[in-house]
Formats: sequence, C-alpha cells, structure tokens
Amino acid sequence: MFASIHPVRSLLIAIFVMMAGSGFLSTLIGLRLERAGSGTMVIGLVATAYFGGLVLGALRAGGIVRRVGHIRAYAAFVALLSASTLTYALFQQPLLWGALRFIDGLCVAGVFICVESWLNDRAEPETRGTILAFYMVALYSGQALGQLLLRSGNTAPQIPFELASILISLAIIPVCLTRSHAPALEEAASLPLRRLFEASPLGVVGAGITGLLLGAFYGLAAIYARRLGLSLADTATFMMVVILGGVALQWPLGRLSDRYDRRRVIVGGFAMTLAVSAGLALQPLGIVLLALGFLFGGLSFALYPLSVAHANDRLLPSERVTASGQLVLLYSAGAAAGPIAGAAAMTIAGAGGLFLFIALAAAAMLAFGLWRLAATDAVPTEAQQDFQILPRTTPTAALLDPAFPDDDDAAAGAAPQQQVTP
Repeated sequence: MFASIHPVRSLLIAIFVMMAGSGFLSTLIGLRLERAGSGTMVIGLVATAYFGGLVLGALRAGGIVRRVGHIRAYAAFVALLSASTLTYALFQQPLLWGALRFIDGLCVAGVFICVESWLNDRAEPETRGTILAFYMVALYSGQALGQLLLRSGNTAPQIPFELASILISLAIIPVCLTRSHAPALEEAASLPLRRLFEASPLGVVGAGITGLLLGAFYGLAAIYARRLGLSLADTATFMMVVILGGVALQWPLGRLSDRYDRRRVIVGGFAMTLAVSAGLALQPLGIVLLALGFLFGGLSFALYPLSVAHANDRLLPSERVTASGQLVLLYSAGAAAGPIAGAAAMTIAGAGGLFLFIALAAAAMLAFGLWRLAATDAVPTEAQQDFQILPRTTPTAALLDPAFPDDDDAAAGAAPQQQVTP
C-alpha cells in the first residue's frame, strides 16, 4: 500500500503542510473581525469572498498552469498565499481582508489544481483508490490539526498569521525539490448543466445545498462558538472535532449507500443533518456540543460525495468525470452564498441562527429528496457505482476517482449502464 504512494509522497507532504497553515485561516479571520467590532454580515461577506475566489480559481487557474508548468505555477500560488497571510497581521481593514480572502481562494484553487492533476498523472488504475485515500487523509488531517494554531494568539495577535505563513511557505519545498516529472494539464471537457440536471436532479441540488450548508459553517462556526462563551482553545477544539467527524463517518455512510437505494441514504443524511443542526441551534455546551459537532461533520461532509455517487449512477461512463467537475463547481457556488445567508440568520436570531439556517436548508433539501423518491424509480443496487470519498476542491479532483474510466476506455465507448428515468 505504501509503495503505491511513494512516487507522490512529496505532493502529499506538501498538501498536508499547506492545509495545516491555511486550513484554520477562515476560523481565525472570522474571530479577529468579530473582536474588532465587525458585524456578522461583514464577517459573512469576507467569508464569501474566499469561496468566490475558489470558484474563479477553479475555472481559470488551469490556464496559468498550462502556460508556465506545474512547479512554477504551484510556487507562485503558494508564495502569493503566504504573502497574503502575512498582510493580515499588518492591517485589519474588513474591505482589505475581503480582497485578501478572494486572493486566498484563487491561490488555494490553483494549488489544488496543480497537486490533483499531478496525482492523477502519477496514479495507475490499480493505485488510484489508495492515492485518493491518502490525499484525503493529508487534506483533512492538516486542516484539523491546523485549528490548534488558534491557541498561539494568546501572547501576541500576529503570531497565528506568522505561523500560518511559515507553514504555507514550507509547503513549496517538497514540490520544488521533487524529482518527479510534472505532467501536462489537459483542457477539461464540458457537460451541459441541463443534461446533468435531467440525469440527476437529486445529485445536482444535493451538491449545491451541501455547499450552502458547509460554506455557512466554515465561514461562521467560530463566531457561533465564541458567542456561546467558548474560549479560544475550546473553539479550536470544536472546529477540529467537526472536521474529524467528517473524516470518520463518510466511509460508513458511503458503504451503506452501496448496499441500499442511495437516494434513501441521501434523504436520511439530510434528515439527520436537520435534526443535529436543530440541536446545535439550541446552543448546547460541553460534551453535548462536541458530540453534536462530531455528528454534524460526519453527516454533512458525506452529503457531497453521496450526491456525486448518485449522479454517476445515472450517467454514462464517459460523462462521469466531467459531471463530477460540474458538481464541485455547484458545491463551490453554494458555499459562496452560504456565509451571507448564515450571517443574515445570525443577525436576526443570534448565535443559534447559524444552525437554524442550516436546518432550514437541510429541511428544504429533505422535502425535495422525498419528492424525488416518490417521482422516480431507484437505480438497481447491483447497477450502482461503488461509493468513493471525494474532496470538495476543484474539478480536477474528479480525475482521481478510481470508478471513472480511463480516457481511452471512454473514447472506445464504454458500455453504458442501465439507464433509469430521472
């Protein structure tokens, strides 16, 4: 198993270090803005700027990579992200911070495109699943452990930004010193959104709503925790527990969806997310807060890959890579809207308004899912594709899914699966 990741170990180390440095910035920036007296709507807009940059970067950063190559592009994206991170420590103006967060989103998307296309090029069909699994571990473990850096600001407020910049800068070294040859980045094919929605309305709407939920969470959960009276250390612990819950429960829910009608698992996932979010909206404390946070992460993080898997069940093999790329863009678009909507809910209903909004969004998706269950037939269990945990990063990540056919197979006309009326 470890032999299969040996050719890409430098890329995995790089993404772990970068996520340890950048993964807690959304939490830190929200907390600093609130402490400076910024309103909830301002904090939501700054969070939205990051996801807006992520969407634009996912669409445009590939052109930069094609022009200058993976290593140069990667180094440029990481260097700009490091410089942006240090700028937060020099100036605390919400408008400037919104612009910096937009730049951060562009840079992070560029880094993901470089790393994910490189991993895909190095992956063989028999090692693709292992490489994807290790990539997900590096991504989420770096993000979870990075939350602990929030505690470093007790002595001097600029230290967390400086530590983040140091880690982000160090993430350049494994890639710049790698002996692995960088691949060429190909142009991505397109799939009309109308065709995707016709094939899988539940998958399309599920991806967008999941982005709405998690965008609101990432942008404002730290503000929610602080307004409950949690210390900075406890806020960091809460954020870390949610992320670790997301890692822990995705696989069991995915395996469940392989054995039964995947639509019912998706609908059940949104129903349980509704229940857990309602519990969090009541603003519990102590072990109850952590337990509900763990469950929220486990359920909500699984909804995106479940939606992708359901969409793939209803598409031709040659359409699945492109469809997954479209779905991650829909997720990102939802994530860009989430912080603004969540901030509005918190302005009206207080700290619990964040999870009240999330519960209402989950309820709307639950109603839509129940309608789809009644309106359509299920894909036979034996015809469903195997569930695969996928990152919600850029369309390039879809290429790492071992369930997708190689380009040669798709060009040769892979046998279509049984089609079910959407």
